[in-house]
Amino acid sequence: MESIQEELKNLELISTAIASLFGLNCEIVIHDLKNKPYDSTIVSITNGHVTNRRIGDCGTNLGLEVLRGTDSDGNRFNYSTQTASGRLLHSSSIYFRNAADEVIGAFCLNFDITDFLMAERAIGTITQGMLSNGFQHTGEEKHEVFASDVNQLLDELVKNSLSFVGKPVAKMTREDKIKGLRYLDERGAFLIKKAGDRIAKYYGLSKYTIYGYLELKGEVDKGGLRNGRET
Repeated sequence: MESIQEELKNLELISTAIASLFGLNCEIVIHDLKNKPYDSTIVSITNGHVTNRRIGDCGTNLGLEVLRGTDSDGNRFNYSTQTASGRLLHSSSIYFRNAADEVIGAFCLNFDITDFLMAERAIGTITQGMLSNGFQHTGEEKHEVFASDVNQLLDELVKNSLSFVGKPVAKMTREDKIKGLRYLDERGAFLIKKAGDRIAKYYGLSKYTIYGYLELKGEVDKGGLRNGRET
């Protein structure tokens, strides 16, 4: 398979089957990561109300890490995350690759367990069950940003980079800024269109100073391309 579009109809049938079984709390998303810019990777979505996304919206930060190569596999099963509104999700994501081992698409499940958790907590309060001490789970926990707009995704990544460094930009040393910029690079932030200009503004640096800090001068041309993608 060279393009996710080749199997889109079959994948949409699988989406319908899963949604029919698990109901309105289960969101199924198909991303085209080969033929679409990252600000509009969603080509199919069922029960999009779970994360408030629709066809034509962007992927998440975890997808950027896979495209960047920071995460060499990307496939994750039964990990816990939450929406911007605080809804708790159990999620699984698998990535499709072509014969050249390039990522071409993703199939993602996001199951909203918030109502089930609240019901379980209520029952636990009555019966003094095990959940009286709070939410417990055995799955992997990941911070995933569900954004409908790629600029919102970039803003969240930048905010996370500041938290990672632990200082506001005004208090950062050169080493602190390099640490924050490497955090962003490893998470694929520079794969987002025009990200270099916006990140430069956040950090109070020129775009070329950023590329110098990251030692990317040999990979970045005058148009601002990193690994063949416009920043």
